[in-house]
Amino acid sequence: MKAISFAALALIAAPAVALAATPAAVPTVQAGTYKVETHHTLAEFTVNHFGFNDFFGVIPGATGTLTFDPKAIAATKLDVSLPVSGISTTNSVLDAELKGAEWFDAAKYPDLHFVSEKVVKTGPRTAQIIGTVTLHGVSKPLTLNATFGGAGVNPMDKAYTIGFSAVGVLKRSDFGVSKYVPYVSDEVKLKISAAFEKTN
Repeated sequence: MKAISFAALALIAAPAVALAATPAAVPTVQAGTYKVETHHTLAEFTVNHFGFNDFFGVIPGATGTLTFDPKAIAATKLDVSLPVSGISTTNSVLDAELKGAEWFDAAKYPDLHFVSEKVVKTGPRTAQIIGTVTLHGVSKPLTLNATFGGAGVNPMDKAYTIGFSAVGVLKRSDFGVSKYVPYVSDEVKLKISAAFEKTN
């Protein structure tokens, strides 16, 4: 098999690099209704483990909708759900425990659900998304600090797509998930990478 040179690899990668280097500006994004692109959306949660180290897991399988108009950021509407049954730490024993009745009780409370109530622009590519998160049967306020990633036509499926990242913090004991607090931290850091495809 003939080796591929570094120069050849650079030529292959060049279109993707160029696309990443010149993200669309927020004002040029198409207004409309979008749905979560489930396969490229992921939520990460991090807790501190006994003061030794930070430990994290992910929740894939997000679904939901976004209504977005770059000329009316404040009117943005976001409604997203994450399946608790999808929690993954790559440790099957721990995953089963987290989904169980002593933790998130996925059988009784299958989804983490976030609905925006207010969006405040904080910079050219950033905004605060203020809303309500429902977890383990309890609803509490949650603010996400979001950053616009980019927009354009996905070259694979030809769908017009926009992307964002967001971070936030919640206390799990507020939702009745208090096992091992404070040894496993009450504070849970959230990190979300989300893609949305335009539906109309």
